[in-house]
Amino acid sequence: MSEHEHEQEYGYGYEPGYQTQDDEGTLSSWQHPVNVGHLVMGIAFAGMVLVWALIAGDVVADEDLRWLMPIPWVSAGAAGLVAMAVGARRRT
Repeated sequence: MSEHEHEQEYGYGYEPGYQTQDDEGTLSSWQHPVNVGHLVMGIAFAGMVLVWALIAGDVVADEDLRWLMPIPWVSAGAAGLVAMAVGARRRT
């Protein structure tokens, strides 16, 4: 069994986001698919760290927490909706 047949049978050898060689021997690159869950949680985490840094650095007062804490969650949700819409548009 050749290496190419082995890769097809067992499903490895192709990893999105990495360069592969096509039949003519030229390199072609693939885009890595976006994991929407990871994107949303990464933005939410970065937002929470930013809120913490603003409060720890006395840039904003403790009373501002009421309107400041939802911002990372809303922005993460919006980014997730945009990523899902763009991904659905590319598939059609």
